[in-house]
Amino acid sequence: MARRSLVAAAAVAAWALAGCSAGPAKVPVADTAPVLVHAAGSLREAFTEIARDHEARTGQKVALAFGASGLLRERIEKGEPAQVFASADTDHPQRLAARGGWSAPVVFTRNALCALTSEQISATSDTLLATLLRSDVRVGTSTPKADPSGDYAWALFRQADKMQPGAYAQLDAKALKLTGGADSPKPPAGRGTYAWVMEQRQADVFLTYCTNAVAAQAEVPRLRVVQLPPALQVGAAYGLTVRADAPGAAQMFAEALRQPAAQAVLRRMGFGAP
Repeated sequence: MARRSLVAAAAVAAWALAGCSAGPAKVPVADTAPVLVHAAGSLREAFTEIARDHEARTGQKVALAFGASGLLRERIEKGEPAQVFASADTDHPQRLAARGGWSAPVVFTRNALCALTSEQISATSDTLLATLLRSDVRVGTSTPKADPSGDYAWALFRQADKMQPGAYAQLDAKALKLTGGADSPKPPAGRGTYAWVMEQRQADVFLTYCTNAVAAQAEVPRLRVVQLPPALQVGAAYGLTVRADAPGAAQMFAEALRQPAAQAVLRRMGFGAP
């Protein structure tokens, strides 16, 4: 027991000093149990590659579970044995830390919102707000509180109200919460959520992360990606936290996420610097 406590303490110290480290620490001997990682759904492609590279480099297996960050937090609070939690915001990991047993979150990457539109919508950054406010345009979002993407969409609505008073009320009333909720319909196996939603004509414009929008357009080329104008921009900071009693292998994986190799994967897939 004493030896396990010393190992855990050393791992926590390594995590705290990760920002000053010249490179990811080595795992001397791979743990036979996989590192249990819960991560925001928007990280699926990037984390799958990062975990594969980590396994190849260290021999340490990584088990990934993806979903809406708020729903993942609830699952953890109900006892699901996650060891690393990578959220699309800092609020959900901070709530775990406030309850005790998890480290204070650190921002490890960033994202932004874009508008994903059908081919029938002709919108530019300059005309996007007017398009969103049109009575005949259905605006899709994710589900606030369950998924940070939905929270960011409502932050965008508040920004819109500064540009055009009354815009928040209109957008709040018309927005369709199509994804990210506990009961949201799931796409068929092998299909991306946002490409599927748009292909099913459930919305004319969907507000989602730019990384999601680009992936959806790659899957369904007729879709269009519209950048938000500066006045509507909403930044998404992704928070990372580690269970305090997690084994050293989990701490090492969390540290690796902040190192150049993993950061390069995130950049290539459209995420921003911490």
